[in-house]
Parts: sequence; C-alpha cells; structure tokens
Amino acid sequence: MEVQALLITFREVLEALLIVGIITSYLKRVNHTKYTKYVWLGAGLAVVASVGVALLFQVVFTGFAAMGSEMYLKISIMFISTILLTQMVFWMAEHSRDMKKNVEGKMDRFITTGNVIGMVIHSFLVVLREGVETVFFFAAITGGNIGAAMQGWGAITGVVIAALVSYVFFKGTMRVPLKTFFKVTGAFIILIAAGLLVQGISMLQDLNIIGSVMPRVYDLTWLLPEHPIDYDHYLRDQGVAPLLSGDVGVFLKALFGYSSMPSLEEVIAYIGYFVVIYLLINSRHAKNTKKTEQENANAQAPKPKTKHVI
Repeated sequence: MEVQALLITFREVLEALLIVGIITSYLKRVNHTKYTKYVWLGAGLAVVASVGVALLFQVVFTGFAAMGSEMYLKISIMFISTILLTQMVFWMAEHSRDMKKNVEGKMDRFITTGNVIGMVIHSFLVVLREGVETVFFFAAITGGNIGAAMQGWGAITGVVIAALVSYVFFKGTMRVPLKTFFKVTGAFIILIAAGLLVQGISMLQDLNIIGSVMPRVYDLTWLLPEHPIDYDHYLRDQGVAPLLSGDVGVFLKALFGYSSMPSLEEVIAYIGYFVVIYLLINSRHAKNTKKTEQENANAQAPKPKTKHVI
C-alpha cells in the first residue's frame, strides 16, 4: 500500500504544484506578482476542501460497512480507479507539451479583465481535482481506509519528493523534459491500475458474483506467497517454508498486481489490459505522426502568388 500511496501522491501533488508554479512564475515574469496571493489562496482552499472530501468519503464508506455492503463499494472503487488512473496518464501525456501555454493564456485573460475571483477559482479547481483523485485512489488501494494511506510514510514521502522536484524544476536545474518525466511515472501508474483491475475481478469471484472456468491457473505459493498469512499457512500445511517471504509478495501485489494463485479470468484481464494500453498508445502515436506530417506538408507547400493590379 505504501508504495502505491507514494506513487499516486507524488504524481497528483506534482501535477498540482507544476500548474500552480507555472501560474506564479508567469505572474512574476509579467510583473503582476500582486495576484500571486490569490493563486495560493485558491490552492489552500482546495487542500482544505480535499480533506473535507476525504472525511465525507470515509463517512459514506462507514455507512456502507454498517449495511454490510462495503465489499461492493470497494469493488466499484477499484474498477473506477482503474479507469481514472489510465485516463489520467493518457491525458497528461497529451497535454503536458501545451500545459504551460494554455495556463498562461488563461492568466492573460484574468489579468486583462482584472478577474481576481477567476484566478482564485482556477487554482482552486486545479488543486481540488488532484485532491479528489488522490482521495479516490487512496480508497481503492486501502479498501476504504483513507486515513491510513494519508498518515503512512508513502503519502508523506510522495508529497516531499513532489515538492523537491517542483522546486528544482522551477529553479531551472532539472533537465528532464516534462513529457519524458510523465511517461516514466505514467508507466508505474499503469501497473497500479492493472493491479487494481485484477484485484477487483478476484473479489467478484470470492463473492461468487462471477464464476471461473479455471480457478487456479498455477500456484506459486511455494516460491512467493502474496501475503504473510499465505506464507504461514503453507509452512503449517507443508512443513517447509516458501522460498521468499510473504512481505515481498505484498509489495509485488501492490505495485504489479501479482497473484500467487490467479484464476484464468484474472490472467486474461491482466494481459488484456496491457494489450488495450498498447493499442491505444499505437493509435495515439499514429495520429500524432499523421498530424505532424500534415503540418510539415502545409508548411512546405508553396504559397499562392498574389496578382498586383495597377
């Protein structure tokens, strides 16, 4: 859980800080630093609102638990988080190149009209979006115990690393392009999304909501159990210990969606997810290549000659 929390928090906080940093840097460049306080006001209000969302979400989850329906809520959160995490990665890959230009364009309009309220609302919505997503993803990786994720070392470390990266980026000492940076972090987020998808399917099968053609494709408990409990049970039943600790399995399950005894449906879903991602990436790459070729063709095309009438 802590590794997942670190990656998610790092990614979400970094996106929020980058956008706020772009805004404040631009205001400084155009000599309008008097508006900076309104940007930070919006960001601060969004952090408070995000904590409120986390508390509200916890109350809702507790209500579902009281009715004995928390498992259904957990499964729903896992599937929705899979979709949101995947969408987040592709959205950032698509917009990271033009992010600075778009943000500065909005600030220009706010400065021209003196729209202070607009600045507050813009920074508020930017940070709130990341905050709400973080709350939702924390609920998915912890099974609803958002507080545990927020107080763990993973979330705290993620915030600290994101703040340091943002600092060195705006100080001009970071040489890694944003697009490349988000590609690397996006790859890990995709792995987390795949793991959540498989865990959701496993829970549906545990509740007998869906069946299985082959409940156990293979069994690697002797090598790497996915939990310390599985380790203890194997030692009790077989008289020998598995080769690797169940703590290692927990780590791999959190990061890669590892399962020591997956069903056929889990295996198909896991592989199928990466096939879909591969197809989407290829489709997007082909689209961007075609767009670039078209732009180059238009730029190289001879301009029509104009006739001068005397």
